[in-house]
Amino acid sequence: MRAFIKELEDRVLSDGEVTVEEAARLLEEVGREHLVDLMAAADRVRRHFVGDEVHLCSIINAKSGLCTEDCGFCSQAARHSTEVDEYSLVDEETVLAAAEQARKNGAEALGLVAAWRGLQPGPDLDRVTDLIRTASAEGTIHVDASLGLIDSLEVAQSLKEAGLHTYNHNLETAKSRFGEVCATHSWEDRVKTAQLVREAGLHLCSGGIVGMGETARERAELAVEIRDLDPDMVPLNFLNPIEGTPAGDVHEPMSPLDAIKTIAVFRLVLPRHHIMLAGGREVVLGQLEPLAYLAGASANMMGDYLTTEGSSPERDLGLIQEMGLKARSDEANGPSPSPRPRRQRAAAGLGEALEE
Repeated sequence: MRAFIKELEDRVLSDGEVTVEEAARLLEEVGREHLVDLMAAADRVRRHFVGDEVHLCSIINAKSGLCTEDCGFCSQAARHSTEVDEYSLVDEETVLAAAEQARKNGAEALGLVAAWRGLQPGPDLDRVTDLIRTASAEGTIHVDASLGLIDSLEVAQSLKEAGLHTYNHNLETAKSRFGEVCATHSWEDRVKTAQLVREAGLHLCSGGIVGMGETARERAELAVEIRDLDPDMVPLNFLNPIEGTPAGDVHEPMSPLDAIKTIAVFRLVLPRHHIMLAGGREVVLGQLEPLAYLAGASANMMGDYLTTEGSSPERDLGLIQEMGLKARSDEANGPSPSPRPRRQRAAAGLGEALEE
């Protein structure tokens, strides 16, 4: 196994790629005796391609509960029996206050997240673009958003024109398993949203959630499908089982060592992408969270999540420093870079996926 890990590391450092089969083998066969070898390889790959800066962002639950979709892990779906707060879209003062707090905490971006199916031209889109326009006009922090499905270029362009920097839309799980997690929309709907975001000239943030009972093969498929999507940021969420949701009623949290191994495998599959530690990291990783950075993580979601509590900014910043890394907060107010050009292979792969 040590020789296999070294072979993959050398290939990735030479601009080669890890296959689904190879990623699945790592997830299935790497045990405690070789986990350090895998982490070391992932750490070298991270330092080679993305360096030692850790990107930081925060989110605000801009509209909570009563979502029409049935994502099995989400506490905000109306059909799930949870005790989540329910409220309509927040006002400008709330967003501005959240943006200022995120900036003070050291984040470079604030993401507006709304629990609904998605946006269409009309009053909701107008209200959202007003919020984005107001927050981005301050110029102190990047304004990002996760607002569900987009099915027209007009909507994506409206968000871009309002000042949006990045749009988040996760694939969530592998295409082969998506129907087991959500039935109210498809994996192809999510890919279409990502394509429209790119076409509008926005940065793309897209990752998934692990620990929902998927096989090693399915987890490997997700990593490669994200690579084909070629986002700028890859949030990696870990299932934090919430009572009343289908996933919460069935699955226990994954083990910390399995989470660390997953991060390392995602780094080898996605060497040039920023891999963000996101929801569930505190519950799943526990005291092993520092090892996530040695396993290839290069970004962090600060503060609370949508319906669960997160770590304090002081703890996160202290941990980053203790691991010999540097928070990227000093660049938060700099010019907004253009989205990375997509690889031709990625664009072709997505086209083939949608035609299947």
